[in-house]
This record gives sequence, structure tokens and C-alpha cells, in this order.
Amino acid sequence: MDEGDRPTDTDGSAGRDERAEDQSEATSERSDDEILGGSDDEVLDGSDDELPDEPDRVASGGPGDEADTDREVDLGDEPESPGEADESAESGEFDAGGDAETTPESVGDPGFETAETTAETTAGTTADESLIHRFRHDREGALMWIREMLASVAVVLLVGLLLFGVSGVWPPMVAVESGSMEPNMQVGDLVFVTEPGRLAPDAAENGVGVVTHEVGQEVDYRTFGSYGSVMIYTPPGRTGSPIIHRAMFHVTEGENWYDRADPEHHNAVDCGSLANCPAPHDGYITLGDNNGAYDQASGLSPPVRAEWVNGVARLRVPYLGYIRLIATGQVELNEAIAGAVGSGLPATTEGGLSGESPLDSSPPAA
Repeated sequence: MDEGDRPTDTDGSAGRDERAEDQSEATSERSDDEILGGSDDEVLDGSDDELPDEPDRVASGGPGDEADTDREVDLGDEPESPGEADESAESGEFDAGGDAETTPESVGDPGFETAETTAETTAGTTADESLIHRFRHDREGALMWIREMLASVAVVLLVGLLLFGVSGVWPPMVAVESGSMEPNMQVGDLVFVTEPGRLAPDAAENGVGVVTHEVGQEVDYRTFGSYGSVMIYTPPGRTGSPIIHRAMFHVTEGENWYDRADPEHHNAVDCGSLANCPAPHDGYITLGDNNGAYDQASGLSPPVRAEWVNGVARLRVPYLGYIRLIATGQVELNEAIAGAVGSGLPATTEGGLSGESPLDSSPPAA
């Protein structure tokens, strides 16, 4: 009985071994399926925190170890541990630093020269722009004074050019030097002048645009407080400033103008005792509003020919003429101040009986 049971036990143990192997193979197949179906998904789709567990799960596999090993190799590019990641990061930082250190050497010195040149050019441009900005906007200092002076000069030139375009003579404005035309023109007045014939009134029946005092009374034409035109003229041989007086009447060559003259403006008893009578040529008899005698009776000038007329006075601006008179030394500063506040200056007399009203600046001859 004992010997007969051994084969049975042997067979039984063999059967148990076979069943155990079958179960082991079934378990291995299920493990492979789990690795292929689930673990791969977890490895591929899962977070990086699960990566360190992957080698243990793959190592427990059976026949599918080759496939799992391949997957492990494919995933091996990523750091397997935080330590290795840190080393890789440190290695990357070192490589980047090495590249950064070697890059300037590869660029070379010309790059630095170009950068310096560009910086210098930019700095120069900025300095120029800053200087221009300061010149335009500074409210104190040397640049402000230069700007204001240049602006003032520019304004004066612009106004002068505009007035020249209107008047046709240069300079278009002249300063009164004496009081022979007072009270209608004062010393220091700046007088705007037009060329002969320009802006001539209808009453002027001549080429110079002058209306005489005699005609002005007939047609009621007044300028500067009285009848007739005030004209600027320069007789031949005169070395001083032009004369600005009123045209009283016109005479022709050889005319005895004694009877036409106002006795208040000469002390003659007949034409023979009156200077420039009879008239040596055609021309105007002139008089300063503040003078006692005709210019022709005093010997200041012969009858004024049309070609001696420099211009006709149109407008006066008080006090501005003092600037020119002071600059040329014809009037002292204290005299200018006295004149501006109302103290009259003595009239300049020339030729004995009559005073003249010379001008500071002479326009060009017609």
C-alpha cells in the first residue's frame, strides 16, 4: 500500500506543479496586459511624479519585458530623479554661461567700435537737439538774451520790409530832428514816408503826389493839422539831413510870386527885395509850420523842383524817432527824456530868418 501510494503522490504533486505553472503564466499574462494597457497609459499620460516608480513596475513583468524595456529606453531622455534634473540644470547653466562668455570673443573688437561710434553719434545728436531746445525755451541766461535780440532784429527787419513794400522808398520812416514843424510834428517823431506819386490824392495834379496849401484850402485837403501836403526834399549842395516842410504853392520859371506870398512869411517890399523872386525855375514854395519865413525867402532853398522831392509824409509815430537820434548822437538821452515828458527842445535855426526841420535819415532821391 505504501509503495502504491507514491506514484499517486508523485502524480498529484506533478499535477499541482502544472496547475501552479498555469496559474503563474496566467498571472504573468494579466500582469503584461496591465502593463501594456494601464501602466503605459499611466506612464505616458501621467504626471512626472509617477516616473520614478516605472522601473519597478516594468521589472516585475514577464515575457513583455522587451517591450517594456524599449519604452523605458524611450522615456530615458527625461531625468529619472530630481538629483539628475538638478545636475542637468546645472550643466545647462554652465553651457549657457560658456556660450555667453565665448559669444563676445566671436564678435570681435569691431563690434565694440561700432557700438561706441553709434553711442558718440547719438550723444552728439542729442546734444545738438538739447541746445536747440534750450535756445527756443530758456527763460534766462545767455541763450535767452541772444534769442530775444535776434527776434527783435527780425521783427524790425520784417516791419521795415513791409513798410518798404507799401512806401516804395528806403528808409520808409525818418526821424524829425528839429521843432520847425511844431506843433504838428515834434522832435523825435518817426514819420512814415511814401515815394513821390504813390498813394497820391485826387487833388494832386502833378507827378509827385503833392497837394499845396493853396489848393488844399480850395478842396479842403488837410494833413498834419493844416492844409496841403508835407514833403521831404533835399536841395542841391545840401550836406545835412533832408528837410521836411509844407508845400505852400507852386511857381513857374520867371514868375513874380511876391503878390501870391503871405506878407507874414517875408519882410520884402517888392519882388526885387524878395529872395528867389522872380522864380529861377519851376518849383514849390515851402514853409515850416513853426517858422516865420518861407524857405525861399530865407535863402534856405530855391523853389523846390519835383526831382528834389524824396517823398511825402503820410503818418507820424511819436517818440520812436528818439531811438535813432540817440544812437547817432544827435540828441542826448536827457534831452530825449525831457522831450518825451513834454519839455520842448529849441528849434534849430539856419539861414537867419527861418528854422528848418531836418530829418535824421534821407530816403533815396526820386
